[in-house]
Amino acid sequence: MILSGARGPGTTLPGMGYQPELWHDFGVTVGGLAGALTGLLFVAVSIKSDTLAKSRSLASRAAQTLVLFITPALGALVLVAPQPAGALGGELIALAALSGGTLYVLNRRGGHDETSGVARYIERASPNAITSGFFAVAGITLIAAAGGGLYWLIPAAVFSLAGGVVNAWLFLIRV
Repeated sequence: MILSGARGPGTTLPGMGYQPELWHDFGVTVGGLAGALTGLLFVAVSIKSDTLAKSRSLASRAAQTLVLFITPALGALVLVAPQPAGALGGELIALAALSGGTLYVLNRRGGHDETSGVARYIERASPNAITSGFFAVAGITLIAAAGGGLYWLIPAAVFSLAGGVVNAWLFLIRV
C-alpha cells in the first residue's frame, strides 16, 4: 500500500499505522533517546545513591523511572526487528503487561512515603498506567488493523520518556 512517487513532509501513506516497516526511523530515534536517558538516570542515581539507599520509597521510584525509560527502548527494539505485524502486536501487548506489572509492583513496594516530598511528587505525577496502556492499545489495534495501530506508540513514548525525565530531574534537584 505504499504510494508511488516522492514522499515528503506531509505525505500520508494509507494504512501507515499498520505497516511496521514504515516505522523503522521512529523506532531508531526512540530507542536512541531512551538509551541516552537511561544512561543519564544511572548518573543521577549514582550521584544520589546514599540518599536512595536509605529510602525504600525513593529506591522504588528510581526503579520506576528506569522502567519508564526501558519500556520505550524495548518497544523500539521490537519495532525495528523485521517481523509480521501480528507478531509485533503481540510483543507490544506483552511489553505493556510486563512493564505495567513491574510498575505496579514497584509502586506498591514504594508505598506512600510521607517524609519524602520527592517520592510523593513522583507517585502522583508518574505516567505509569497510561504508558503501559498506550503500548497495549498499539499492539491490540495493530493486530486488529483498526483504531490507530502504531500511531499509539507516539503518545506511549512521549508519556514514558517525559515522565521519566521529570522523575529523574526531581531526583537530582529535590533529593
